[in-house]
Amino acid sequence: MDLFNNDPNQNLLPYGGVVRYFGKIFDYQKANHFFERMMKTVEWKNDEAVIFGKRIVTKRKVAWYGDFPFEYTYSNKTKTALPWTQELLELKAIIETQTGETFNSCLLNLYHDGSEGMAWHSDGEKDLKKDGTIASLSFGATRRFSFKHKETKETISINLEHGSLLIMTGKTQTNWLHRLPPTKLVKNHRINLTFRTIILDSTV
Repeated sequence: MDLFNNDPNQNLLPYGGVVRYFGKIFDYQKANHFFERMMKTVEWKNDEAVIFGKRIVTKRKVAWYGDFPFEYTYSNKTKTALPWTQELLELKAIIETQTGETFNSCLLNLYHDGSEGMAWHSDGEKDLKKDGTIASLSFGATRRFSFKHKETKETISINLEHGSLLIMTGKTQTNWLHRLPPTKLVKNHRINLTFRTIILDSTV
């Protein structure tokens, strides 16, 4: 099922979670400004994963920022958060105002073109706040983003536009997988930011 609804009050999932799409929250000029600044100021590095004991280095680049030097482990690799840049702090404040949530960290992905994507997965790492909100902010090329229910296999897809915001909350990570499928149609860069909440040891 393809969705084109930009009403942030509407849940895009039929059951088992909550996903809301705000559409474009920045005009074209402002979105371009943030895109260009992040291309220059973010400390991008090729992502790494350990799969079946083998170290894999991806073409896709990533960066991890936060309030503190949080350690975040996924795909059997641990990353330590860098201090916020000025642009990321500005975006964090805007997203918190838009969503009414607070976040203490952000994982960024840089996709150079449509050949780079993300396989089916859920963000259920133990470091993350359980059932917490994840705010996904997109800049650059429009890409299709898909959800698949873990049991029924029902799928839902939406196009994430330049300067747009999507949030996932509630039981979404428990019941649904999501992915960014590769495509030959996209030739341009895309930056995705996912603002998250890492649980501090003192609060567990």
